[in-house]
Amino acid sequence: MSFDKAPRSNRIHIAILGRMNSGKSSLINTLADQDVAVVSPMAGTTTDIVYKSMEIHGTGPVVFIDTPGVDDDSLLSEARVARTMRAINKADMAVVVVDAKLGEGEPEAQLYSCLERKRVPYIVAVNKTDLCDADCVLCDGAGASGEGDAPRVCVSARTGRGKEELLGAISRLAQSVGGLGEGPPIVGDLVSCGDMVVLVIPADAQAPKGRLILPQVQTIRDVLDHEGIAVAVRIDQLRQLFADKDFLPRLVVTDSQAFGEVAPVVPESVPMTSFSILFARHKGDFELLVEGARAIEGLEPGDVVLISEACTHHPIEDDIGTVKIPRLLNAKVGGELRYEWQRGGDFPEDLDRFKLVINCGGCMLNRREMCSRLEAVADAAVPVTNYGMAIAACLGILPRALRPFAL
Repeated sequence: MSFDKAPRSNRIHIAILGRMNSGKSSLINTLADQDVAVVSPMAGTTTDIVYKSMEIHGTGPVVFIDTPGVDDDSLLSEARVARTMRAINKADMAVVVVDAKLGEGEPEAQLYSCLERKRVPYIVAVNKTDLCDADCVLCDGAGASGEGDAPRVCVSARTGRGKEELLGAISRLAQSVGGLGEGPPIVGDLVSCGDMVVLVIPADAQAPKGRLILPQVQTIRDVLDHEGIAVAVRIDQLRQLFADKDFLPRLVVTDSQAFGEVAPVVPESVPMTSFSILFARHKGDFELLVEGARAIEGLEPGDVVLISEACTHHPIEDDIGTVKIPRLLNAKVGGELRYEWQRGGDFPEDLDRFKLVINCGGCMLNRREMCSRLEAVADAAVPVTNYGMAIAACLGILPRALRPFAL
């Protein structure tokens, strides 16, 4: 997949942080060589999160996240600063932009502390150096306490000074940390060269005609990248394949919603799992999600369950999150559970009132944001799992779906 076509969720996320009017948006425009963010001399121009995807030589595909200023004191300041904090939860690394004329103070110190607490590596970019009469002392490493050994680069978004140095610093930081934005392979470590992987792709109203959904595409790509053989079939074609008793693929991967139809067709000797379970491992804390699926056994009627979807869409008839999973859970516990739904980038703070959190597969989230969500739920001491594992647990086939992972 070419860099310009890489899904946003597969890119290294770099948050651009700082005070209002420190030049964050201008710096992104300079790095991207185009006007992707609105800039103005007026403080507070950036009022929402803006994403810009590009490629950095030596780093690969990245997405810059432009954020509102952390010192916003307008009527909407609380909401804007909250959006900036959510951006940090998505960030694999960050660039803190400091106004060379204003210097560093409490806003920067709070940012440094937050990034270090969340273990997000960062660079300090001292901007507007073209407005300084002499060499900027901030570029010599002097500044607010708490920034530790963070690299510092003097830049001018207006003149382009320091652009290449900043891009180089980003690349070096990504290489020094290693594995930014990466998790285990989707399926590559489960197969060897020449192994056949059968991908069961049922007709689904949520995947319009002529299109595959992102997890299916990425799984096929991962099989091919690891020199396996990907065979995509419908459920009726799967029955034809296994009519031959000698047909023994290395792995069968199905849509979680088709578990009930696929499991009886696939011989017990053939490992089987789902796209959603593969992505639970690829994107998040696999063991934590497995524990959450097993906790379904302890649910009782009346318990409150949060169902969280990362993307926003209008629920269709028999929607997986609003209809299918609640129906399966109610049947499993023998009574009615109480449900709440959360869609999009927001995530509740009062998580301790739920007995279980079920997140979607997270195909639109990067690994960093998924892990941030899981950590928040774990800190509230609430079990958490994802759609595929929840479905497998309700159908009583979770042990079989986890067998390929030796769990």
